[in-house]
Amino acid sequence: MAKLQLTLASSDYDHIRDFTEGDIEADGIEINFIKLSIEETFFRFIQFGEWDVSEISSGKYASMISQGDDRFVGIPVFPSRMFRQSALYVRPDGTVKSAEDIAGKRCGIPEWGHSAAVYARGWLQHQIGIPMQDIDWVQAGVSQPGRIEKVALNLPDGVEIEPQPDRTLTDLLLTGDVDILMCAHPPQPFEDGSPDIVRLFPNYREVEEEYYRATGIRPIMHLYAIKREIYEAHPWVARNLYKAFEEAKNRSLIRALAVIASRFPLSWAAVEAERERALFGEDFFPYGIEPNRKTLEAFLLYVYEQGLAHKHLKPEDLFPKELTTEFKV
Repeated sequence: MAKLQLTLASSDYDHIRDFTEGDIEADGIEINFIKLSIEETFFRFIQFGEWDVSEISSGKYASMISQGDDRFVGIPVFPSRMFRQSALYVRPDGTVKSAEDIAGKRCGIPEWGHSAAVYARGWLQHQIGIPMQDIDWVQAGVSQPGRIEKVALNLPDGVEIEPQPDRTLTDLLLTGDVDILMCAHPPQPFEDGSPDIVRLFPNYREVEEEYYRATGIRPIMHLYAIKREIYEAHPWVARNLYKAFEEAKNRSLIRALAVIASRFPLSWAAVEAERERALFGEDFFPYGIEPNRKTLEAFLLYVYEQGLAHKHLKPEDLFPKELTTEFKV
């Protein structure tokens, strides 16, 4: 019997590579893998549905589901998990020196629906005590002008976003037209080593680890989604893809912990992996709903409070019934 041929678009991650390169197969499926940048992958899938399975922004996906846009069916495989206190950038001579200083300031964001900004705003509101209404929001592309929101918003009362379609966040920060940036992709001058833009928290790892210990929230940036017509014609696809992604991830964790050879171009990769295992648990990059329930529930509260989701969703609302429970042997 011929296998179902599916095209999968994603960034390249070590923890999916055994699957995308064919060392692991999803039962009954033949994968054609397209490797693209995150921004291009999201744009082309959300706008045009150009492939069958895709990496997708968790914020944009939740927004779509909350508005009844069910073109895609999510699977609880989370390829990118990043804390976002590290995603705050300022000028060293600016007025923002601490999280508390953000109140009353102008903050640049690439999109309101940007998952990194969702978690950062949730942290500011719930842990720092700064309501969204106490910040002036400015939207623009990080390095290129013309970036736009990709989903409809239902902003809370008192929250306004000022689009700057002809400028970039980098330019706005350097000229003092915004006081701080909240963006996953670092400004180019920062990446180039310029001293003109710095992180608000140079010790961001300590800040982020303490946030995790205090809240149990480990931010989820992206997930994978299947085009609905594929899922409805072949509902078994969701579980079989999940199993293949899970096995690929487990192999990657083993490589990360290896001490006999450097599987990654890092001398202390195994030390770092052990540190994460001590903090997050034996499976230190878990997929599925239950191991991630606290994070998913916090995230879904944030997207609702922030007007990205138009109703307050539960984690089970994001995924098909086949993936809301696990079978046991």
